[in-house]
Amino acid sequence: MEAERFLDEVLIRVKSFLESSQTESKIRDSQTYSSLARTSDLKLPMEGRGLEAVLDDIESVLRYSVRTTAPGFMNPLWGGLSTASIAGELVTAATNTAMYTYEIAPIATLIESTLLKRMGELADFGNSQGTLTTGGSNGNLLGMLCARQAKAPLSSHSGFDGAKMVAFVSEESHYSFSIASNVIGIGHSNLIKVRCNEDGQMRPESLEEEIDRALREGQIPFAVLATSGTTVRGSFDPLREIAAIAHKYELWMHVDAAWGGSCLFSSRYRSLMDGIELADSFCWDAHKMMGVPLICSAFIVKDAEMLRTVCSNGNTAHYLYLETGENVDLGQYSLQCGRRNDALKLWLAWREIGDAGWASMVERFMELADYLEERVKENEYLQMVSKRMWTNVCFRYVGNSPDGDINRINAELRQRIIQDGRFMVSRSTIDDQIILRSVIANRNVTEESLDSFLDCVISLGKDIERGLPQK
Repeated sequence: MEAERFLDEVLIRVKSFLESSQTESKIRDSQTYSSLARTSDLKLPMEGRGLEAVLDDIESVLRYSVRTTAPGFMNPLWGGLSTASIAGELVTAATNTAMYTYEIAPIATLIESTLLKRMGELADFGNSQGTLTTGGSNGNLLGMLCARQAKAPLSSHSGFDGAKMVAFVSEESHYSFSIASNVIGIGHSNLIKVRCNEDGQMRPESLEEEIDRALREGQIPFAVLATSGTTVRGSFDPLREIAAIAHKYELWMHVDAAWGGSCLFSSRYRSLMDGIELADSFCWDAHKMMGVPLICSAFIVKDAEMLRTVCSNGNTAHYLYLETGENVDLGQYSLQCGRRNDALKLWLAWREIGDAGWASMVERFMELADYLEERVKENEYLQMVSKRMWTNVCFRYVGNSPDGDINRINAELRQRIIQDGRFMVSRSTIDDQIILRSVIANRNVTEESLDSFLDCVISLGKDIERGLPQK
C-alpha cells in the first residue's frame, strides 16, 4: 500500500471520528480496564503486518478513544478542537524537526520566538524570554528553578543545601509545585501552604504571616508561587497584593496561569490577572482554554539570563551549539534537548482567529459558564458549592436527602454519569463536600448541551435517592 493512499485513508478515518463526535450520543465506550485489556489485540509481532493492518489498528484506537470534542465533554481543563492546530500537528510530524538550534529548525525558531514575545507582551512583561514546555507542571518547575537561581546564584553550578529554603504557595495550588519542590532540592515540607479565603484565593495577610514565621525560625524564603485559575474552583489569587509582599521581602514571584492565562485576551476579564506585570515569571497552557491539541505550553520570564543560566549545558554540547547560533538557538533556554515543534499549531490557530478571536472565545465560554451557574441556582435539586470566577462550575446534587447522604449520592452520581456515557465531568472535594466540577473549555458546548447535562444529573440523582435505604 503506497504511502499517499495510506495517508488518505487515515484522514478519512480521523474525519469520520471527529464528525461522529458531534452526532454520537456516547463520549466513551463503557468497557472496564480488564475487559478492554482482554479483548484488545495489542501484541507487538515478530513479523510486520503491513499498512492495511495498521488501518485496522487505527480503527480500533479511534473506537475506544474518548471523544474530547463532543459537546458533553467538560471533564478536564481542556477539550474541543482547533482545525488549524490539527493541520499544524500534521505538518509538525511530517517535517519532524527538533527545536534546539536555528540551523535545524529555522522557520520554527522564528515562529516560537514570535509567539513567546507576544504572550509576554500580553502580560506587559516587556523584553521577556521564554520557552515552550510540556505543560504547566514543567513551567512551574522552571519558575521554581529560576527562583532558586536568583536566591542562590551558584546553585546551578555547585549545588546547594535546600534544607532551610522555603517557598510559599496557595493551599489550593496545583500539585506540580509539590513535585517541583522535590526536584529542585528543597523537599515537600519546605513548600509552605498559605491559607485561602472562602473563594479559594490566597490571603495576602496569611502570606505575610507565613513569611515572617519562616524568618523567625531561621528559614530562607526565596519564592512566592501564585495561581491564576486554580484546578478545582478556577480561582485567581490577588496578584497585585501578593507582588507587593514578594517585593517587600525580595522574593521571586511566579504565577501559575496554566489554566487562567487566556483571560489576558479579554478586556472584560483581563482584570482577573491584574498585577501580572509585577511577577518575575509565569506559565500559560495554550492546550487548555485555547483549545490547541496537547501539548502546547509556554513559560515566560522577565530575566532572560536567569532562564539561560538554569538551562545552561556548561558548553558541553559542542556538537549542537555553535557560535553562529549564540543569540538565536532556543535550546539554550530549555531543559529539553530533543523538543518537538509545538509552536506551529498555536501559530496557525492564532493566525486564523487573531487576538480578537481568542477574546471572543473566552467571553463565549464565560457566557456558557454563567448560563450553567444560573440553571444550577434556579433548580431546587442542585446547589452551587463555590463562588465562580472562571469557567469552573462547582455544584452538587442535594435533592431531598439529609446532609449525611449527600456526599454518598454525589460520589455515585458522578460514576453513573460516566457509565451513562453522554457526558464527562470531574469529581472533586470542597470543604469536605463531594462535588461535580464542570469546566467550559470546549467550543462545541452549547446552552442546549448544558440543559441536557443537567437533565441527566437530576434524573440520575433522583434515581439514586429512590434507591437509598429508608430511615
